[in-house]
Amino acid sequence: QVQLVEAGGGLVQAGGSLRLSCVASGRTFGIYPMGWFRQAPGKEREFVAAVTWSDRIYYSDSVKGRFTVSRANARNTMYLQMNSLKPEDTAVYYCAAAPGYGGNWYGTKINDYDYWGQGTQVTVFS
Repeated sequence: QVQLVEAGGGLVQAGGSLRLSCVASGRTFGIYPMGWFRQAPGKEREFVAAVTWSDRIYYSDSVKGRFTVSRANARNTMYLQMNSLKPEDTAVYYCAAAPGYGGNWYGTKINDYDYWGQGTQVTVFS
């Protein structure tokens, strides 16, 4: 089992920055792919970014160039640095983990991931 806890959400003006964190506990003896998703009110959960077992990183087109994913602490902590935030970035942000995969695999679909955090709210006002 893997437990994921996100933190760092909040209220920010457009153009500002926030840094989200996701700490994994439980089955942390190995490294596995992780991802960030977000869900805006009335919309489906969508892919934001992913980091592979080998630390390759992929971004959705909507956040590329503005958001940066990184890992730390023996790679059981993942961060999402969000810069140049826009009102359309407003959503609940979730981290997810897929311990069953390795190598350069990464997932962009909800069903790709087995474990999810509880989410953290990000609200961007203009």
